[in-house]
Amino acid sequence: MSRLVTRMLLSAALLGATATLAGCIVVPARGRARVWVPGYWATPHVWVTGHWRVR
Repeated sequence: MSRLVTRMLLSAALLGATATLAGCIVVPARGRARVWVPGYWATPHVWVTGHWRVR
């Protein structure tokens, strides 16, 4: 029984460490949500600044 509990705890710890190292977990927004669009180069020599948009 203790071997089973040990394996379950080790599995949970490894899963948690993997999720932490993988970065953020993306959850889709419900309904309309505001998201930040970072700045980017659009056409040659045109910089579009960061802005909020409704998704």
